[in-house]
Amino acid sequence: MRADCRTRMAKVGWSAGIDYVSGALSKPSKGGQHSCEKMLLGTHRVAATMSSDCNRLYLRKKVQRSTPVTAREMQARTRFAAVRQAVWDRAHDLNKISQDQAAFIAQKDTAGGIRTMNAWLWKQEGDLYDANH
Repeated sequence: MRADCRTRMAKVGWSAGIDYVSGALSKPSKGGQHSCEKMLLGTHRVAATMSSDCNRLYLRKKVQRSTPVTAREMQARTRFAAVRQAVWDRAHDLNKISQDQAAFIAQKDTAGGIRTMNAWLWKQEGDLYDANH
């Protein structure tokens, strides 16, 4: 591995050797600076099979997109960014926290209820965004 490659998000369990590797060990950068040519990704899972441990390493070349970004993709990106910001704002708005928590708890244990507060906020803000656009 080259010295300018970054190692983020990887989890390595050490013992006398390496017990497992999980995550990206090196990633190609988008900006072109300090770029690795390839991505090295390790996966680790405990599987209900003959062997209880499954470790895999994947090596992927850096790829260039061959098609331009479509209008639909740009709309999806715009929607995601707007909803993400709205969720953050709502989660930190002291005037809405108590009401949101009560509404979330009321629907959580119903059929089709959303199980996490974050997912509930995303649903609320996503529906609001869709209604306004």
